[in-house]
Amino acid sequence: MTLSRAVTMLLAGAAVAALASCGPREAPADRTGGTASPPPDLPEGHPDYTGPNRSTIWDIFRPQRNENVVAVNKYIWNGALEVLSFLPVQTVDPFTGVITTGYGPPPGGGPAYRATVYISDPALDARSLKVALQTRSGPVSAATQRAVEDAILARARQLRERDSRF
Repeated sequence: MTLSRAVTMLLAGAAVAALASCGPREAPADRTGGTASPPPDLPEGHPDYTGPNRSTIWDIFRPQRNENVVAVNKYIWNGALEVLSFLPVQTVDPFTGVITTGYGPPPGGGPAYRATVYISDPALDARSLKVALQTRSGPVSAATQRAVEDAILARARQLRERDSRF
């Protein structure tokens, strides 16, 4: 056997031993022939700890949770994109629920508007939607902003009703 083959076999054996030690440990047999379970109050660092914060090498293969992802309501999202379709979309981020547009004139003319839409909740609810509108000369009136929010929510309800028919 050559030296390189012996080293390869030694490293492979060490890797197998390391992976085998990552598995769950068997509890020792008690006097009645069954297995004794470890006490439930073991600290997290103990090798026999089996609580919710236990981690193993296999955790790298599990899907990771991203706490920065916001679940958005698809009807409000699509309603906002449809109602504000006359504005050029600059950025959309469905993971945080933000739509940002550039300046554009509304249908029928008038001053150019820019919008930022924030959808903060998966519920089809007015509290889930925040719209910030502005013109080149500054923010728009609260009534105009409310009218755009109402149009988005109305379109979202129409989309949901359409989907519920199927």
